[in-house]
Amino acid sequence: MNTSRSMKNLIFATGNEHKVFEINNILPTDISLRSLNDIGYTDDIEETGDTMQENAFIKANTIFQLHKQPVFAEDSGLEITALDMAPGIYTARYAGPEKDHDKNIDKVLNNLEDKADRSAQFRAVIAYVDEHGAQYFEGIIKGKIGVQRQGTEGFGYDPIFIPEGYDDSFAILGDAVKNEISHRSRAFRKFVAYIK
Repeated sequence: MNTSRSMKNLIFATGNEHKVFEINNILPTDISLRSLNDIGYTDDIEETGDTMQENAFIKANTIFQLHKQPVFAEDSGLEITALDMAPGIYTARYAGPEKDHDKNIDKVLNNLEDKADRSAQFRAVIAYVDEHGAQYFEGIIKGKIGVQRQGTEGFGYDPIFIPEGYDDSFAILGDAVKNEISHRSRAFRKFVAYIK
């Protein structure tokens, strides 16, 4: 594997600029990261997999087949014990296809209203695809779902997810703490160690 080439030209198969910003703060500075927006790819990649690993692979492989450059994609989700690990792969569209963060949070809070167990975890799976095939990296952060929104930082379910060992939600803890302990950062540290 030509490490120097892949280190310089990594495509991140996402159009989510929040994720790109988060990952740029984790990756070493010698890696040039390009998103789907940067390479002019505007089509939706249909995530038809039954698992986060399958969906991450579908995204990465779709772009690799077009560009023949090393590509990685990430799929992550919130898994809530009392809801049989839902929303899982439906995390972004839990309340509907419009992927509305507030509606998703409302649905989680409503579904947990009568539940004593509020334990949950965020899980991220990275699929990295190059000419040698696919590699996978997983990161998990355990925690619980708060009874109401806290804070305004971050995105998605950050206002209601309280990571283990903390009293505040990700939306209060902010990017510095989140980038250090999140499921995504844990998966990416494994990924960075591999591509180095």
